[in-house]
Amino acid sequence: MPVSLHHLVIDAHDLPALARFWAEVLHWRVLSEREREIVIGPEETALVGICFMPVTEPKAVKNRLHLDLTCGAEDREAEIERILALGARRADVGQSGDESWTVLADPEGNEFCVVRPKRTLIG
Repeated sequence: MPVSLHHLVIDAHDLPALARFWAEVLHWRVLSEREREIVIGPEETALVGICFMPVTEPKAVKNRLHLDLTCGAEDREAEIERILALGARRADVGQSGDESWTVLADPEGNEFCVVRPKRTLIG
């Protein structure tokens, strides 16, 4: 059997707060909460989830990996405002202003994008 993606792991200073932020953003729920690991996902039987693990050092540079979120065109601006209200902030990573995505950062400064509506992984 080939390998498959199980968790995307995000290092965090405040595991419960960041896990709850992302669960709210994605309309997921906290599935498991331990002192050094919190897992969120749409449900326990989902194939992929996000795991939050503790880190001591501060975030210093742009992420090497980030999440891209998408939604319907008619909901995009409302979703961006909802995510900002949950504690995200707009982030400048050198974009020109002509991009088809909006760069945001979560409460710990991890950048992510809300991209134009997508129907497939490549289009």
